[in-house]
Amino acid sequence: MDKNSNAYTFIFAIAMVIVVAVTLSFTATSLQPMQAENVRQEKMQSILSTFVGDSVTIDGQKQELSRSVASKIYDDFILEELTLDNKGDLKEGENAFQVNLAKQLSLEEDKQTFPLYVAEFEGSRFYVVPLRGTGLWDAIWGYVALKEDANTIEGVIFDHKGETAGLGAEITTDWFQERFVNEQIYNESGEIVGVEVVKGYGGGDNKDDNKVDAISGATITGDGVSKMMENRLKHYKPYFEKVKKSGKVATR
Repeated sequence: MDKNSNAYTFIFAIAMVIVVAVTLSFTATSLQPMQAENVRQEKMQSILSTFVGDSVTIDGQKQELSRSVASKIYDDFILEELTLDNKGDLKEGENAFQVNLAKQLSLEEDKQTFPLYVAEFEGSRFYVVPLRGTGLWDAIWGYVALKEDANTIEGVIFDHKGETAGLGAEITTDWFQERFVNEQIYNESGEIVGVEVVKGYGGGDNKDDNKVDAISGATITGDGVSKMMENRLKHYKPYFEKVKKSGKVATR
């Protein structure tokens, strides 16, 4: 065939498209197990970091809580992975770790599943609640660890899909997340309200008013964090009230 003909050019282009498509498809398929494992390890790392911090002591040596380290020690600290309904009752046959909150949020509340992780670290018990909501541009998510009283925050971790760098994206920084430590999620009336991110907050280090200072220039993202915490945490009140009555949760 004449290499200068239109037919040759057309056939060559089709052949290249097919080769590239097959190569990309094979590469994507080959990488899927590795990508899934990375997601699994990152999730374990996020859950553990809310009450362990960014490092952990293993066999007398302090190590960074990397993804690989998290996957090795996860079962040592997570006592239970629970799935709850909106009445605080356990749901059978569902894996808490596999619950997709993005899909759950599209369901009616009485049909949703609420995952909860019960952990123990250095002699203390923690309850880790997954969070998901909406920021300025796209989804935001995270985890909050509550101390034994199921009220006081031990730690949080937030992440996002598309918040503005230097503004809303600052929810991922340590200095912002540290503001939530020791904040209360119940208000004075005994309702779960989470923690409100307030622009121009003047409460100083008050840990009993359910408020923290906002990120300058990121009001909408901050509002998203506030709504995310309240909307997700309030569904766990029935469960927390039940375990308090059973004596499994320390009361203040």
